[in-house]
Amino acid sequence: MRKFFYILTLSLFSVIAYADEVEAVQQDSVAAPEVASEVEENEPFDAKDVIFSHIGDAYEYHITEINGHPISVPLLVIVRSAERGWFVFGANKVTHGDMYEGFFIQKGGDYDGKIVETNSQGEIVRPFDLSITRNVFALLLSSLILILIFVPMAAKYKKNPLGVPSKGHNLLEAVINYIEADVIKPALGDKYLRYSPYLLTVFFFILLNNLMGLVPIFPFGANLTGNISITFVLAMFTYVITNVFGTREYWKEVLWPEVPLFLKAPLPLMPVIEIISTFTKPIALMIRLFANIFAGHMIILVLICLIFIFSSIMGVAVGAGVSVVSILFSVFMYCLELLVAFIQAYVFTMLSAIFIGLAQVEHHES
Repeated sequence: MRKFFYILTLSLFSVIAYADEVEAVQQDSVAAPEVASEVEENEPFDAKDVIFSHIGDAYEYHITEINGHPISVPLLVIVRSAERGWFVFGANKVTHGDMYEGFFIQKGGDYDGKIVETNSQGEIVRPFDLSITRNVFALLLSSLILILIFVPMAAKYKKNPLGVPSKGHNLLEAVINYIEADVIKPALGDKYLRYSPYLLTVFFFILLNNLMGLVPIFPFGANLTGNISITFVLAMFTYVITNVFGTREYWKEVLWPEVPLFLKAPLPLMPVIEIISTFTKPIALMIRLFANIFAGHMIILVLICLIFIFSSIMGVAVGAGVSVVSILFSVFMYCLELLVAFIQAYVFTMLSAIFIGLAQVEHHES
């Protein structure tokens, strides 16, 4: 009961933090405090802008707004202009409509939300961008957290394998044994030790970033696993391992499967289908993780945005009534997302283990 209370409290706190950030983003679109009421009367609440500004990547962590002044944590901008060379500066110099050294963040167009510059021909172009954006920062932070957790744990077990583990190590050991015994071993058989490091790393990386994305305050809150670029790279790791370390028998089944000859020659129908299937597997991995995490964040934000939509259209009283229902549904969705965070890490690891295991097939008699 106490654990449920903790989870419910965390969920309510996070939903309130989400709502505060939504309100701050709404206020950030106003040019000055003096014209705020006029803008709110003439322009409806832009839920789309608020939702995608939170879900998308950014050069800063927006926290709130006080008296019309945005409070945010700027990150590091590292860009290389094709004509002027390298520049390194804080994102606060360009994130609020300012221009610095010819660089600015474009609003709308092909490079919406990205740092651009105007070249000598008067064209708006993107520089080579190596900036520490919100997603990059989250990637570095989660990697550091995993290193700080598992490297000392591994060193302790190596030094004293029979020592009594701490409570934290006990919990991690139970999770590791569960994933290895129930997911990796059944899929890979006696070869499981070779691929366990990768599969366990993927599981804990996805799980940690799923949970970090549900805490909408600095230094967390980045929608890392809801970014298709990240899920694409994770899926490509599985694809490369599956096909590079696949056995000879696996490639024989792909290029010359045991089907009637007319399905293989002169028209290589089955080999083409089998080759295509090697690409559809990582695509399924990529889209499944991205879609589930992205959708979860969006649903919570839409529920919170309903408060401001009803307030701007039908008045504050109606918005206050809607807020009760909206927050209750948001807390429910937040608790559900805590479960989804584990399920999606589990499913990605399980499917990766199955795909790798299918590529380890040995020669067998018909």
